Amino acid sequence: MATRAAYGQTLVELGKERDDFVVLDADLAAATQTGKFKKEFPERFYDCGIAEQNMMSIAAGIAATGKKVFASSFAMFAAGRAFEQVRNSIGYPHLNVIIGATHAGISVGEDGATHQCCEDIALMRTIPGMTVINPADETEAKLAVRAAIECDGPVYMRFGRLAVPVIFGDDYKFEIGKGVQLKDGSDVTIVATGLMVNEALIAADILKDEGINARVINIATIKPLDKGIILKAAKETGAIVTAEEHSVIGGLGSAVCETLCEEYPVPVLKVGVYDTFGHSGPAKALLDEFGLRGVNIAEKAKKAIALKK
Repeated sequence: MATRAAYGQTLVELGKERDDFVVLDADLAAATQTGKFKKEFPERFYDCGIAEQNMMSIAAGIAATGKKVFASSFAMFAAGRAFEQVRNSIGYPHLNVIIGATHAGISVGEDGATHQCCEDIALMRTIPGMTVINPADETEAKLAVRAAIECDGPVYMRFGRLAVPVIFGDDYKFEIGKGVQLKDGSDVTIVATGLMVNEALIAADILKDEGINARVINIATIKPLDKGIILKAAKETGAIVTAEEHSVIGGLGSAVCETLCEEYPVPVLKVGVYDTFGHSGPAKALLDEFGLRGVNIAEKAKKAIALKK
C-alpha cells in the first residue's frame, strides 16, 4: 500500500472517533486520498481549489479558533509553493496544523520534475517548532497520523505515491522523535527513512552475503531527530550510511551529519538525490536510475567501512 492511501484511511477512522478537526485540500482529494474523508464527512471537508497558499492561510485561521486542521496537497505545492504561509501563518504562531504532503520524491514518476519534490524535508526542517515525519510503510503511516493529531504545534507529514512493502506488524509502537533499530550489526549502520527503509533492509541482506554485518535503523521522525540512537550506532559500528528519497542537501543525511560532527564524528556517506532535478519516467525505473536501491546502499556501506580509522 502507498503511504498516502494509509493517510486517507486513517483520516476516516479519526473522523469517526473525534469531531475536533477538519480537512482541507487543494483540488487533489482523489490523489491525496482525503477524498475518503470528504465522502464520509462532507461538512468537515473544504476544497480550497488550486490555491495552496490560500489553503494554508485558511488552515491557520481555523486552527487559531482551537480546531485541529489537516491541510493536504502534493509535497511540491504544500512545502514549496506555500512555504511563506506555512512559515509565517502556521509555524510562527505554532498552530495545530498537520500538513499532509503526498506525492513526495522521485517516485512520483511520470509527473516529472515539476512535481517530484526532493527539497521538502530540507524546507520544513528549517521552520522552528515544525515536526517532520516520513513514514516507511502503511502501518507506520497510520500510527504517525494518529500521533500527529495529538502533537502540540505544526506537523509536516510526507507520504508517497508508490505502493511499498509492509515492514511493521500490528504490534509496532510508533513514537514521535524515536528511531527504531530493525537489524543489529557491528560493521556499519544504515539509517533510512520512508520507502528507503525497505531498500536498507535489502542492502543489509546483500552485505550479509559478503560477510558484512549491517545495522539498520528506521528514522520516521526526521525532526526532532533521535540523536541517541544515531550516536549509539556511530559509537558501536564506526560508520554510517544514510538513505532517503530526497536531496542529500538538507534532509536526513544532513540531520545525521549535524549531530555526529558535533558530538561523535565518524564517516558518513549519503544515498539520495545528488543536486539534480528529476524527470518523467516509471517510478521504479527512476529509483534505479537515481541510485535509490539496496544495491546502491550496499556499495556506499562498503565505502564507509573503508573510511573507518
